[in-house]
Amino acid sequence: MNRRKWIPWIKTAAAFLIMALHIAPFYILINMSLKSPQERTSRWLPPMEPFFDNYVNAVTVGNLFKAIGNTLFIVVCSVVIIVVTGAMAAYPLARKGTKKNKIILAFIVGVMMVPQLSVLVPLYKELVAMGGINHYWGVVIVSSTFNLPRAIYMYSNFIGTIPRELDEAAMIDGCSRLQVFFRIILPSLKAVTASVIIWTSVGIWNDYQFQLYFLQKPALKTITLAITTFFTDSRTDMGAAAAAAFIVVLPPVIMYIALQKYFVQGAMDSAVK
Repeated sequence: MNRRKWIPWIKTAAAFLIMALHIAPFYILINMSLKSPQERTSRWLPPMEPFFDNYVNAVTVGNLFKAIGNTLFIVVCSVVIIVVTGAMAAYPLARKGTKKNKIILAFIVGVMMVPQLSVLVPLYKELVAMGGINHYWGVVIVSSTFNLPRAIYMYSNFIGTIPRELDEAAMIDGCSRLQVFFRIILPSLKAVTASVIIWTSVGIWNDYQFQLYFLQKPALKTITLAITTFFTDSRTDMGAAAAAAFIVVLPPVIMYIALQKYFVQGAMDSAVK
């Protein structure tokens, strides 16, 4: 009985510990963004006097708003392609359980295991031949391609839980396969679509390696590349870099809070069902 009494307290303490481990980086980031370059106190200590010029430098020197706009354009275009193409590709794979479709789905899962850096050199060579370097569409195609396998896998698992009788009833009423998908299946994918949007958009938002190699013009700089401008051979501005990082981390956090209910439901349904 005594052991059972302690179990809730242990779980509560573990939950607080996990929460503290996740909050600590944000706490340090905010402290660093509000400290002047002359202040050398510990990063765990709050600033003696808030230094808001770091945020001004992050926006002006790093041209942060332009970088946010560039990144947002890449994210939106990529996510639209991933959601539409992934759902449409998953529909026949989930509805027709043929041996060929199972092999295709297994191949898609295998592609998810390929490290991005292992194909960076041939990918760069191919984009040079296509003229995709220093163009948004080159990064959009690459980002969409590397995120599609996970989206297809999640959508196929979720669509497999939707009764086939809905398809048959709609086709009896005169709907084509395409109409069944857009009128019946796609509206039922809100939860898993929220999961796909969050996972893919956050991954592309934080991407560094593809954007570093494929977007070399300063005018095309994204948020990850904009933050690196505060680190040079002659000078490192940690305060401005921390302020820029805090600004660019807000949109994903707000999006997750807004879609949290659908994200949890979609992650559970696509993985368990």
